[in-house]
Amino acid sequence: MQITNYQGLKITNKSTVKIDDYLVVEAPLQININNESYTVVMRTPNNDFELITGLLFAEDIYKKNAPLTFQIIKETLKIPEIINVTIQKEALGKGYLNKRTLLSVSSCGICGKKELEDIHVAGKSLEENIQISSDSLHKMHAIMKNFQETFNKTGGSHAAAIFNKNQELLTIKEDLGRHNAVDKSVGELLIHQNLKNAHFLLVSGRVSYEIVTKSFIAKIPVIVAISACSSLAVDFAKEFGICLIGFTRNNTMTVYANPNSINNFKDD
Repeated sequence: MQITNYQGLKITNKSTVKIDDYLVVEAPLQININNESYTVVMRTPNNDFELITGLLFAEDIYKKNAPLTFQIIKETLKIPEIINVTIQKEALGKGYLNKRTLLSVSSCGICGKKELEDIHVAGKSLEENIQISSDSLHKMHAIMKNFQETFNKTGGSHAAAIFNKNQELLTIKEDLGRHNAVDKSVGELLIHQNLKNAHFLLVSGRVSYEIVTKSFIAKIPVIVAISACSSLAVDFAKEFGICLIGFTRNNTMTVYANPNSINNFKDD
């Protein structure tokens, strides 16, 4: 369940009227690993297995190709409250011992560089030349917007959509949390073994460093956001070789990192 109905009091100028309003559902989910509590996340119930798969992948807890085994331990009104994931001990990644692992993927050797320049980073950055136009990016954004059913009813959810090189939609997921939406989308592609085709990550909100690191771990070289990008997100994107684009709206956009990843913004 992603949407529920609540009564509210709508005030317009001097008029007051009771209304029934759709709200996005927020509920806690406890994730157990091998029957031991690992973490609790606040999320919009739906695609919980995808959410867990994407989260464990991003946190370097499980990156094997074999599918995970899930068991719903507790649920209320058909909303899971506790889900257990069974993972063989030898398959557990280093992230299992450290719940915060995302910063470890970068030394951030270029943090603080504010000039838009061609930066060469030592290490395994994502280096791909992608032929794409600004018109194509706006078209992908329009496709994502058309699938935001929860947002269209509530105005309270975020979306993350992933496209392939041919700008074809691979998946789109919604959640009240920006990071959750990304994890759900990545998780679905992992489950269907289709992550290798991911090329563009579109998000409906702002971009923080965590979303950039999730994209880097998933090897998605282009992030397109409708809203702002944080300074650390730009720093990380420069270091990781990710083309980071913000404020993609009203036929405009701002490229903050690695513009050379996109050869040309002229019409296709």
